[in-house]
Amino acid sequence: MKSFSKSKLIAYRQCPKRLWLEIHRNELRADSESAQARIEIGYTVGDIAQRLYDPDGKGIELNAQRDGYGETFSRSMELLQGGRPLFEAGFSSGGAYAFADVMLPVRKGGQKGWRMVEVKSSSSVKDYHRDDAAIQSFAARGAGVPLVGLALAHIDTSWTYPGHGDYQGLLVEEDLTAEAASRDDDVRQWIAAALKVVAKRKEPEVPMGRQCNDPFACGFSAYCESQTSRAEYPVQWLPNAAGKALKSLFDAGIADMRDVPDDLLNERQLRVKRHTLSGRRYFNAHGAKAALAAHKLPAWFLDFETIQFAVPIWKGTRPYQQIPFQFSVHRLLRTGKLEHDGFLDLSGDDPSKAFAERLIAACGERGPIFVYNAGFEGARIRELAERFPRLKRQLLAIVERIVDLLPVAKDYFYDPSQQGSWSIKKVLPAVAPDLRYDQLEGVQDGGMAMDAYLEAIHADTDLARKKQIEEQLFKYCEMDTYAMVRLWTFLTCA
Repeated sequence: MKSFSKSKLIAYRQCPKRLWLEIHRNELRADSESAQARIEIGYTVGDIAQRLYDPDGKGIELNAQRDGYGETFSRSMELLQGGRPLFEAGFSSGGAYAFADVMLPVRKGGQKGWRMVEVKSSSSVKDYHRDDAAIQSFAARGAGVPLVGLALAHIDTSWTYPGHGDYQGLLVEEDLTAEAASRDDDVRQWIAAALKVVAKRKEPEVPMGRQCNDPFACGFSAYCESQTSRAEYPVQWLPNAAGKALKSLFDAGIADMRDVPDDLLNERQLRVKRHTLSGRRYFNAHGAKAALAAHKLPAWFLDFETIQFAVPIWKGTRPYQQIPFQFSVHRLLRTGKLEHDGFLDLSGDDPSKAFAERLIAACGERGPIFVYNAGFEGARIRELAERFPRLKRQLLAIVERIVDLLPVAKDYFYDPSQQGSWSIKKVLPAVAPDLRYDQLEGVQDGGMAMDAYLEAIHADTDLARKKQIEEQLFKYCEMDTYAMVRLWTFLTCA
């Protein structure tokens, strides 16, 4: 009988076609950079977990890639006779096999047993984690493991890093012992269904849908899309297309917005549909100008770049907290003169306090501060205010001056080229086609900015490369705020 790894069964749960392709055409797989980053984060959290669950360093780590699966399964069962913590122990039974992140020896009712802990880099327990635990429990108990407990450990985002490598409190557990053990029949059904899928000579016909990104972005999406007739006007271009109002359309296989009844659409969705189909731009110039009329010059245009770590590296920060390391600000005077200022810290130290102090100095004391999506910059400034009480009054005063250009753009402007998106990267080509992010060297979007920052602060990065990254980051962030200047000019002067 063919045996499936836990990851293969989870792949089946996401999409039968994904499982078939992983088995028969895995060369078509192209995982995204975000998927690779998630794997790297998992390794980092796993390393911390080993230190937390084995503080004395007496545990044993197994390696199936090095030693082979059969050898690892056999050695795992042998090591269960001892009393040392185990990491990556493997178990196989009933058509499923899995490797446990952590196995801890315990005694219950005078009997020796084992407690399994699955470690996740997420901030909460997801539904697929519960499937994951069910498979782990099924394989381990079926193999004869005296499993007396199973917990899922995930990151506690409310925990603050005290520094000095002390990560006690980073992980919080949720007990899934009873729930996982109660789902043996589910696991057996998944195995039976997976066997039928992989036995097919041809890949299953599964239309693309929400499962392509839930719970993970599927590495075969590009392949599946190449095999699919793309709608001329995809429903996905409608704002909030995944909302409840349009769910029935996806379930019915409707792919083109021409087939979406108008009475199912809200005002903004209807506007996108009509102007996309007609190819004509929508611009309520009078409304846009009126919406911004109260905000007089001089004005500031502000944008942040941030980094986040699942495992904090700076004292006083939390897991997945967005830490700003760079800002750009353009100042537009009443005379029309445009000035620029910015901040960037690539030292590798916590940039937060210096960032906050320079931000206060750069933003002056009065006048509107335009941003694009106020929730982001506003939240970051409030976090800085809480971390640095002496700067709190000045930082919160900046928040009070923030004016968001995003809702103005959404309410009064839409070009068919935006394809239903109001990201600055989509709006800018429509209002200022001479400005192009794709002509920037090195850093062209926020994700690339984070990657560049991580490279710059790495100990192995030489000074010449660090200087190059610095220049690229300055140019990218400056482009973001200059883009807002151009957008504001378009909205107020057209």
